[in-house]
Amino acid sequence: MDIAMRYDAAAQVFDLAIEDGDLATDEGLTTAVILSLYTDRRALEADRLPDGTTDRRGYWADAYNDRPHGSRLWLLHREKEQDTVLRRAKEYAEEALAWLVEDEVASQVVVNAIHLRRGVLQLLVQIHRGERDTLERQFDYVWQNAA
Repeated sequence: MDIAMRYDAAAQVFDLAIEDGDLATDEGLTTAVILSLYTDRRALEADRLPDGTTDRRGYWADAYNDRPHGSRLWLLHREKEQDTVLRRAKEYAEEALAWLVEDEVASQVVVNAIHLRRGVLQLLVQIHRGERDTLERQFDYVWQNAA
């Protein structure tokens, strides 16, 4: 069990989940996926930064790990709603969740990215865990594009 995180759609933030005045728990996989998708992974040298600065961001603990944590979804923050951006979102999400297969938590991870509605990209994530049930979740990414 792990401390659960929940998405507050009104505030557009993730926070620790509270149930009956106490921290809620989950089996850990959903929270691990949330952290993998919504923690800013360090941008590659070749990536174009959306804010015009030189800040490539990144998770602070990556200084102590061989494998970077998080996703590069933040690079899409100001992108236009185009199919090429959906392909990049899918690629970034797959990259962020690859550790699930590498660490044998899952046998396969399938990601699809769609335009849910204007300004919202949605990731449809399926995590196949062998004989156990497949975990299916939808994660919204709110664009603040320049278009």
